[in-house]
Amino acid sequence: MVLHRLACKLHKMALTRLAVSLGRRSFSTSLARTAGYGEGVGSNVPFQIKNKWRMLAVMTIFFGSGFGAPFVLVRHQLKKK
Repeated sequence: MVLHRLACKLHKMALTRLAVSLGRRSFSTSLARTAGYGEGVGSNVPFQIKNKWRMLAVMTIFFGSGFGAPFVLVRHQLKKK
């Protein structure tokens, strides 16, 4: 009976160590796998950054529409009444 308990305890410890080592290994490989951007600066953004004037226009339209939308909607509601 004592031998059986010892075997169960050792088995449980081995499974715990295996789970921890597998988790650690998969974390380190996923980190190394996602770290590479070989094309250079700006290759991981969803817009072009080579032309600064085009980027200025796109960002002005993007942020301006988000900032101005509430004012336009309030004006529209006030004009309806």
